[in-house]
Amino acid sequence: MEKIADNKVILKDDERLDEINENLSLIQKTGGLTFGTDAYLLSAFAKPIPSSSVVDLGSGTGVASLLCLARDKYKSAFAVEIQEPFCDLIQRNAALNNLQARVSVLNKDVRELTQADTGGAVSAVISNPPYMVKGAGVSSADDRMEIARRECNGTIRDFCAAASRLLMTGGLFYTVFRPDRLPELISALRDVHLEPKRMVTVYPDVESRPCLVLIESKKDASPSLIQAPPLIIYQSRANRVYTESMAHIYDTFSMEFLFESRKGGRA
Repeated sequence: MEKIADNKVILKDDERLDEINENLSLIQKTGGLTFGTDAYLLSAFAKPIPSSSVVDLGSGTGVASLLCLARDKYKSAFAVEIQEPFCDLIQRNAALNNLQARVSVLNKDVRELTQADTGGAVSAVISNPPYMVKGAGVSSADDRMEIARRECNGTIRDFCAAASRLLMTGGLFYTVFRPDRLPELISALRDVHLEPKRMVTVYPDVESRPCLVLIESKKDASPSLIQAPPLIIYQSRANRVYTESMAHIYDTFSMEFLFESRKGGRA
């Protein structure tokens, strides 16, 4: 059964329509993972290469691709998603935002991706991969959630290997991951000749442990890692107001300022 949202977008029973950053409209599954800070920060972290295509591994609703295209960071995007219902959702979200001509949806397993799927080597790959190993924690009864959250269709090593296969020498891979799995991520990157070059550790507030880590890696590069000052999202655990740095990211859709000053530019 379908329903019609206020702006006449036709939604399925398990869907909702949200207005998000960069003036985008996003259809999301009510029972699936929804757009969050990690996807936005990943998209903001990626450096713009306006003449290039970007590959989005594990695209979900397509939100990271759409955010990047809305700000013209890339010319076009390949949105790779293994779940067929989400491939349909990516196509609908692209059309909803008049970006359908710039998004190519690939219903594929990342472990099977080659440059033949993207028409050759690319300059940039982004990914917000599943954070949890298969079998960890309490499993979800919803297969869609289980696949999105856990490494059911590829481990972090498989996602890094896919990025390396697709990238040209000097190409950049951007990923967001859990801090407790950082050693595994770095090991996986270096095993496939992706050298970590820049890193941002994200904290919910000054009283909490880090919640995310963002890494930019370069294909076939020499070792040299720059770590930005910690990015703190909220002013305190009790005061859920964005810090100046976080507000600046939302204003500019960029994290470059974090690397321009030893103090990170803003509190």
